[in-house]
Amino acid sequence: MNRLDFVAIGDIVTDAFIELEDAWIENDNPEGSKELCMRFGDKIPYRKVDVVRAVGNGPNAAVAAKRLGLASATLTDVGDDDVGAGIIGQLRDEGVSEEFVRIHAGMASNYHYVLRFGAERTILVKHQTYNYVLPEELTARAPRWIYLTSLGENSLDYHDAIATWLEQNPDTKLAFQPGTFQMRLGAERLARLYAESDLFFCNKEEAQRILDSKSKDIKKLSKDLMALGPKIVVITDGPDGATVYDGEKFWHTVMYPDPKEPVDRTGAGDSFASTFTCALALGKTIPEALSWGPINSMSVVQEIGAQRGLLSREKLEEYLANAPEDYGAREI
Repeated sequence: MNRLDFVAIGDIVTDAFIELEDAWIENDNPEGSKELCMRFGDKIPYRKVDVVRAVGNGPNAAVAAKRLGLASATLTDVGDDDVGAGIIGQLRDEGVSEEFVRIHAGMASNYHYVLRFGAERTILVKHQTYNYVLPEELTARAPRWIYLTSLGENSLDYHDAIATWLEQNPDTKLAFQPGTFQMRLGAERLARLYAESDLFFCNKEEAQRILDSKSKDIKKLSKDLMALGPKIVVITDGPDGATVYDGEKFWHTVMYPDPKEPVDRTGAGDSFASTFTCALALGKTIPEALSWGPINSMSVVQEIGAQRGLLSREKLEEYLANAPEDYGAREI
């Protein structure tokens, strides 16, 4: 049985994007966060709905990998309902292997509602409580890379099983992009996964949360994250670009310029991290991978949802060839 290049582990969902037109933003929340506001107890018109199947941090990465030329699969869970059937069909259409998609009898599939207002969004989420089990068949497929990201809050034992599998299969590299629950668990509880991580991704605010640090120094945050075990640390900082540290050198890149105003920012982080990982899987250097990531992020935010804008390798390299002179990874 042939090896897989890339297996993404993470929850999968169908997103219904509801574009609002009769709403507003309040900024006077005492906690400092903005609030999306609508009239209470009224009928509120919306502009349109876009239903996007088979998304989530893990599946988004698997689709990115397939479009960039890797043999990819997603290890995930669905219910035995029409939503789940639609998810599997969408993966099949994308050419992503569904061999590790587990169907749970009598359960619903994850379905989220995304309230779009301008280029930002508020997501109404509900994660089903699946029984997470690592399939025995994973060993036979011997993936070159596992990409681990968001899972439900009942997945603690599952994380331990993944860590054990990685320890027993050292030829498989791990890219770890922790989700909310994984960050909440803390680095100490997931120490084995941090130690197994060949690549680690987060943004600056997440790095501060993981480390319980108030430092805004990207280099310090990178070194402190590496002390937890990862071999390469990648920290994104919104419009200020991204920084990579491999234990010896730092590289930084600005973001690739948007051709026009973003339509929807959903999936920008997923596309960056998965594209960086795929570039390394395809034999690219760290600076080359750092130049690839922002291009897919730029493309994704020009479309609704996290996958429609994901690029083929040919198209990504075309953007790279036509990049502005000041674009690209530079040692800092």
